[in-house]
Amino acid sequence: STPPNVRVAALADVHGNAPALEAVLAEVEREDPDLIVFCGDLTWGPLPEETLALVEPLGARFVRGNAERALIASFDELSDDASERERFLVERHDAPARAVVSRFEEAVVVDIDGLGP
Repeated sequence: STPPNVRVAALADVHGNAPALEAVLAEVEREDPDLIVFCGDLTWGPLPEETLALVEPLGARFVRGNAERALIASFDELSDDASERERFLVERHDAPARAVVSRFEEAVVVDIDGLGP
């Protein structure tokens, strides 16, 4: 038997670049994948709120990258020696944004009928 076709769009290292993400998402929309996965480092950059606003309606899955791990750690306690950039990013993630980032997964595993995980 032929395994099913599953089309996955995997996007990584957006780094808060909302204008570039918007262009990529237009292409993703044309391709109409079955699943969109963001592979970490989504909002750690200049436009975190705008980036989250672009991805919220997608129904995508999110993997926690090193930037998300650092950001989540900083939510609880920003160290006295935190950089200006770290302070900026923590401040730009309000409570709803923090909740979204905190739900990012350690890994995304998809079970495909006929193929398995």
